[in-house]
Amino acid sequence: MTKNELTAREAHFEFGENWLSFLDVVTEERIAAAVRSLEKLFPDGELQGKRFLDIGCGSGLSMLAALRSGAAEVVGVDIDESSVEASRQCLNKFAPGEKWSVSRSSVFDLDPAKSGRFDVVHSWGVLHHTGDMWKALGKAVDMMEDHGLLAIALYKKTPFCGLWRLEKRIYSRSPAAIQAPLRWLYVLACKSRELAAGRNPFKKQNDDYGQYRGMSRSHDTHDWLGGYPYESASPEEVYAEFDRLGLYMVRENITLGGTGLFGTACDEYVAGR
Repeated sequence: MTKNELTAREAHFEFGENWLSFLDVVTEERIAAAVRSLEKLFPDGELQGKRFLDIGCGSGLSMLAALRSGAAEVVGVDIDESSVEASRQCLNKFAPGEKWSVSRSSVFDLDPAKSGRFDVVHSWGVLHHTGDMWKALGKAVDMMEDHGLLAIALYKKTPFCGLWRLEKRIYSRSPAAIQAPLRWLYVLACKSRELAAGRNPFKKQNDDYGQYRGMSRSHDTHDWLGGYPYESASPEEVYAEFDRLGLYMVRENITLGGTGLFGTACDEYVAGR
């Protein structure tokens, strides 16, 4: 598929239905975990009084965490209609009366002339699903105020990224009756790997997983298997692109390398301009 075909809404996995389901398990404990994770990216009150843009807002949990961390205004955009609805439901429930808004928009349609620029631009695990990751990064940077901050998380490049790209294309186009057994096969493979390594595959339950960004293992599994389009990047590629865009690194969280046979993690980057 061409870049234009990949960036079209019709080529994208339906993340939003999964986020609407995720709202059923959102609790104050998960929100607190999301706040802790966001404040690792922006420590020492860096969000206090700031205008915050969340590109690919999904469930709205990151927007909510930003408000809880002192952001003065939070704006979310997502290409998926159901994600926009999920964010609205989340914020209506947990942040009534706060200054927030959410709307349907592609990252490629963002325009600072219409919305203004933001002190903080945040996009966690999104740009690599847009169909043109580096162009999407450039659009995100365009939305930054001078001396603003950008936080992104991108899949780390591994030798098996090509295989996962094919898997995701197949999974995202399959009916639910096919997706369900594929999820079970993936979970079984992951647990077998832990068992082979001498670890108890049942020790870490979903409640523990919720301490990581407040997320749900089952919902993340569905998103991982279906997340198409799919791109990935090495830290060196990200550094080079930041340099080209006139950004400097503020902090980063680089995951351990691996083959990527069972999937890959996201590297986190915070940059300034």
